[in-house]
Amino acid sequence: MASSVIGERAVVVGAGMAGLPAARALADFFEQVVVLERDALPPNATHRTGTPQAWHTHALLRGGQQALGDLFPGFEQDLVSDGAVPLKVSLDLRFEIPGFDPFPQRDLGLIFHAMSRPLVEFAVRQRVERYANILIREHCRARDLVVSRDGVSASAIRFENSQGRSETLPADLIVEASGRGNLASAFLESIGRARPEETVIGVDITYATGIFSIPDDAPGDWTGVITFDAPARGGLGGIMLPLEGNRWIVTLVGRHGEKPPDDAGGFLAYAQQLRTPTIYNAIKKAEQLGKIARFGFPASAWRHFERVEEFPRGLLPFGDSICRFNPVHGQGMSVAAQEARLLHGLLRRRANDRSTSVGLTSDFLSEAAQVIETPWALAAMPDLADPKTEGERPEDLQEGLAFSEALNHLAAEDPAVHKLLVEVLHLLKPQSVLREPELVERVKELAARGELR
Repeated sequence: MASSVIGERAVVVGAGMAGLPAARALADFFEQVVVLERDALPPNATHRTGTPQAWHTHALLRGGQQALGDLFPGFEQDLVSDGAVPLKVSLDLRFEIPGFDPFPQRDLGLIFHAMSRPLVEFAVRQRVERYANILIREHCRARDLVVSRDGVSASAIRFENSQGRSETLPADLIVEASGRGNLASAFLESIGRARPEETVIGVDITYATGIFSIPDDAPGDWTGVITFDAPARGGLGGIMLPLEGNRWIVTLVGRHGEKPPDDAGGFLAYAQQLRTPTIYNAIKKAEQLGKIARFGFPASAWRHFERVEEFPRGLLPFGDSICRFNPVHGQGMSVAAQEARLLHGLLRRRANDRSTSVGLTSDFLSEAAQVIETPWALAAMPDLADPKTEGERPEDLQEGLAFSEALNHLAAEDPAVHKLLVEVLHLLKPQSVLREPELVERVKELAARGELR
């Protein structure tokens, strides 16, 4: 191996959209990377049992697509070759929120790709499988972590292998990318530490998704639609994006007892209840393909591993194990990709010196928290605006909501502000750029006109 090797073996738990990019990040710095996946991995871009949420709309935001492109040069072309649909941000997407039906559609010079979750995961897995030192082991269920002799670090992982037998695999680093965080939390308890603090927002979301053939007479002024009511009025909404194979994927969203039906008639009736008729009119005569899938998401949760003092060596929580985002905002895959890029950068700075891996996890968790801050804040504000949402509300919530509303109006008037806002929403820039003094002053001036809803 090259002189950049830091350790002999790293183990990644989970071969999904967090674990696969993490394995790629590790491959340049460990002699062997073993990925343990409890599921059977299909030989093509199809659904698998272990990801029931994959039946629903997924978004790879521009910031996530960029991160995957940094890890896998040419990845964007992979997506296009596999059938992903390029969309010009804002121009091709009809965005409907109260007061804007639609929000001005402009070409902001940004392109992202719409596709199914199985397609993007398969594209990433194909890239990962090119690495000779990455081994993906299917039908392997992680059980627990082994404490090292010093009693303060993780030295191995125990799992049930594909033959149903228990196996122990020593590792210099174990990355938990299973989406649950249970291994890391249980390990902390096993060495006498407290589980991490959690910030939880009880969104109580139910969503249902149907796939439709795109009819020949589909509207020509948009390629996808996002429509939502105000959070304070229940936040019912729908998301419709194109898929590979000339299809639409339509996800209808309800909160706090509002559950979109999973039968064809009920699904259409629910679509008809949305604040605007755009989605209903598009699918009411379209051919439905397959059954309607339904999924529930009770709460967003951020496990603050970064606050654990002297985090154990040899263990690194990752992706959803750290933070599970409200899926309506489409941030999870992109944040995981950005975390993988972050991990690669941290490892590169430690290359050629095995001793420097001691503080790796603490540094990663600290910097990952900064990556998470923007998408968490972007989702938390509208989620907490719903009076039925459970969670601690910041004292300035109403001020923040008023600022956001005025900012939207300014973005509608000014293409430069619109682009800046979209760059934040697509995780290309931090939320702090929206608080630059000059922009804040312009937002305040607009709000002072008294012309907002």
